Amino acid sequence: MRIGELARTVGVEPSTIRYYESVGILPEPRRTASGYRDYGDDDVQRLRFVALARSLGLGLGDVGDILAFRDRGEVPCGYVRGLLVEQVAAVERRIEELQDLAGELRRLHRHAETLPDMAPDDPCVCHLIQLGRPPTH
Repeated sequence: MRIGELARTVGVEPSTIRYYESVGILPEPRRTASGYRDYGDDDVQRLRFVALARSLGLGLGDVGDILAFRDRGEVPCGYVRGLLVEQVAAVERRIEELQDLAGELRRLHRHAETLPDMAPDDPCVCHLIQLGRPPTH
């Protein structure tokens, strides 16, 4: 199958497939006599795995490492277990950050409710944001 068909089958863009080839996540495909990329079932399965792993938040480096285990004929299960522990910790940290952000947004909204609308000639872009929160650098 050609790259467009592979892309449709797996649900990714052809440019993603080309990128994965360029960074070694997908092997260089066979070529037809006319030079078109020619993909098979193994490519579909590998690309589906990559898409699933990425949907779980695994980075391309980690995905490449997992694939390298399999390419060497080794099982990646121990390595993946470690990645899962790291990924859970990262997600939990992100949840805490988002909860902090939600609290800050609620605080800003409460403060914004007490402020009048700004004058049209005010040089401030939006005082509800600029006065409600100190700038970050």
